[in-house]
Amino acid sequence: MEKLKERLQSCEAALVALDEALRLPFSVIVRDAAIQRFEYSFESAWKLLKEYLEMQEGIVCNSPKGCFREALHVGLLTRAETETCLIMTDDRNLTSHTYLESLAERIYAQLPAYLTVMQSLAKQIAARIERANDAQKD
Repeated sequence: MEKLKERLQSCEAALVALDEALRLPFSVIVRDAAIQRFEYSFESAWKLLKEYLEMQEGIVCNSPKGCFREALHVGLLTRAETETCLIMTDDRNLTSHTYLESLAERIYAQLPAYLTVMQSLAKQIAARIERANDAQKD
């Protein structure tokens, strides 16, 4: 459970960093920094989900899309959130090509929605970890 809590803390910190970048006035440098922060926030979020699913639900998944689909099945994500996560995964895979101005602009425009869904996922997992801790105490 300790490793899961560490992953949660790491994910929450990454999401705070992304949120900070998105609150800055727009510039190309801010856009690029926000995309960079999105990359590591995404990695942190899906790896948190992977760890949670394995440790708490007994579900093994090895890819972001597979984990997001499993999150829908266990009630961590809504159908709409899952669809956003699947698109987000595709965009994450494209971030190495953000030297293309139009792609960078498109991904940057989606970052607030991606942040919201990752924050929601982290909150859902945090709540379930808390309930599991409370149940162990009883």
